[in-house]
Amino acid sequence: METRKTKLGADHPDTLTSMANLASTFWNQGRWEDAEGLDVQVMETRKTKLGADHPDTLTSMANLASTFWNQGRWEDAEELFVQVMETSKTKLGADHPDTLTSMANLASTYRNQGRWGNAEELFVQVMETRKTKLGADHPSTLMAMWNLAYTWKEQGRTARALILLRECVHLQRQILKSEHPHYISSSRMLADWEAKRDINVSNEGSEGSDGNEEDSKEGTSETGKDLGSVAGSTARLVISQTK
Repeated sequence: METRKTKLGADHPDTLTSMANLASTFWNQGRWEDAEGLDVQVMETRKTKLGADHPDTLTSMANLASTFWNQGRWEDAEELFVQVMETSKTKLGADHPDTLTSMANLASTYRNQGRWGNAEELFVQVMETRKTKLGADHPSTLMAMWNLAYTWKEQGRTARALILLRECVHLQRQILKSEHPHYISSSRMLADWEAKRDINVSNEGSEGSDGNEEDSKEGTSETGKDLGSVAGSTARLVISQTK
């Protein structure tokens, strides 16, 4: 990075790529302030040199947003993710993979703010569009399914969440195989959810309940709560299967 600054200039594309890669290294080390400082420089320089709607500028904005996200700075992350999503829709189209990634990242930000309804709306769009464009068994589609299932579960919509997660786990086993970390974590979570539901149903039955109480909660939440590194123009993704 330093050599490129000297030889090529601080605003040369290759210099900015080096800065972005160093920021990514800091990001993966959890050095958020160091990553943020470089992310800001790269983003502002690309805005000036390339324009606010250039794909490389949008990547820089998404990277800075992901740094804010990991610091728990939800409003700052939201502001940038909204800009990235809306610009991507205009420049690339609503069903472009980069647009869908930005939608998923914004949904994740809403989820962490407890804005369940906003998160759900975007996760549904991402899942349905990926099903259409990529297929129901594509890894990116499965990630979207997982995120929507988790959102429904946190809203108390357990029956619907279980159905979707079962489908997700079934497809993950076929596509990702049983040793894949995402399949392992999903299957463990599914087992945990089902065990807790069985306990709840048993307790409700002993009290004379018909066991359908959780279905009545669906739709009551008006507001409510995909990972990688940077190399060049590849944005970091903050939507990850970690639960």
